Amino acid sequence: MNHLYLSPHFPPNYHLFCVHLSRLGVNVLGLADEPYEWLRPDLREALTEYYRVNDMHSYDQLLRACGYFTHRYGKIDRIDSHTEYWLEAEARLRTDFNVEGPKMADLAVIKRKSAMKEMFGRAGVAAPRGRLIETADALWRLADEVGYPLVGKPDIGVGAANTFKLHGPEDVMRFWHAKSPTPYLVEEFIQGQIMTFDGLTDRDGNPVFYTSMTYSQGVMETVNEDRHIYFYNLREIPADLEEAGRRILRTFSVRERFFHCEFFRSERDGQVIALEINLRPPGGPIIDMFNYAHNIDLYWEWANIVVNNRFVESYARKYHCCFVGRKFNKSYRHSHEQIMDAFGYCIVHHQAMPSVFALAMGDYYYFVRSPDLDEILAAAHFIQELT
Repeated sequence: MNHLYLSPHFPPNYHLFCVHLSRLGVNVLGLADEPYEWLRPDLREALTEYYRVNDMHSYDQLLRACGYFTHRYGKIDRIDSHTEYWLEAEARLRTDFNVEGPKMADLAVIKRKSAMKEMFGRAGVAAPRGRLIETADALWRLADEVGYPLVGKPDIGVGAANTFKLHGPEDVMRFWHAKSPTPYLVEEFIQGQIMTFDGLTDRDGNPVFYTSMTYSQGVMETVNEDRHIYFYNLREIPADLEEAGRRILRTFSVRERFFHCEFFRSERDGQVIALEINLRPPGGPIIDMFNYAHNIDLYWEWANIVVNNRFVESYARKYHCCFVGRKFNKSYRHSHEQIMDAFGYCIVHHQAMPSVFALAMGDYYYFVRSPDLDEILAAAHFIQELT
């Protein structure tokens, strides 16, 4: 099997996907703009060959690289990066080289939030009221229809970048003049708890691993108001959340892929309301958080699904594992040393965050693990307590 992996060096933990593919006998073909000598030794060892381009945003260069790999090794069987950033590049290459997985024709429903919204309706899962807005008059009509607050977000976008919360008419006017000219989806703001349905499916679309997280606050507030955030996995997944997640997976035909579905639990009526789906793991180091929570190795299990369509490890939700982020621009009451003195017994990992994730997730993070939710929350509050 020939597996092309885009940007195998970033995020730093994702090199483990390549390591485990290699251990299963796969020809792992790396493609990136990073100098080869800068790659981790175990990644260099895992790669059958590495092709460096000058610019990963140049599709012509990516095309030539794939042509070279095809000439040298034969047909490419899979193309992955596990990141939102290279989603379109992956799809174009899969289309041009007839590789299994999402192709250009599939991109609309997995990139455009308005298309996701239509698919949620087909799945029978509630979504916020709203629509694509092309004129100021249409925006005012929507405000009259659903009321305030509203949320305006790019139809194609990652995280909470360029997202606006509109509390009233003055915000609407500011938003209309400040937003970029790209299509915007405007929806009612849902007051409630953010929850996710995350996991991995096999080739037949069966979720062989799934879990759920809940957040201390929204990513939009974290980014726009420069807050810090924590979130943790649940030991028991609510039945209605799991049912909504499974319906969405079937409707989107998610096969041999990680998934990250985001929902609100409405404060008003307790309803599960779908926000979006991403066909990738949740960002940054969260795969590691899942591994700590469930005592498994999802890097290995993904590779085993790709090669053998088998998920072999049994797992139980024995622990909560909590991601707790801190930002360098805030003044915290407790030092790192005090944190480790107080909660080191349940902190399983801590390190600096790559800068690209810092705005949403923080500059430094801790993984806190315990079967006791109160202990998890006490540690999170202690770590993030400000002076």
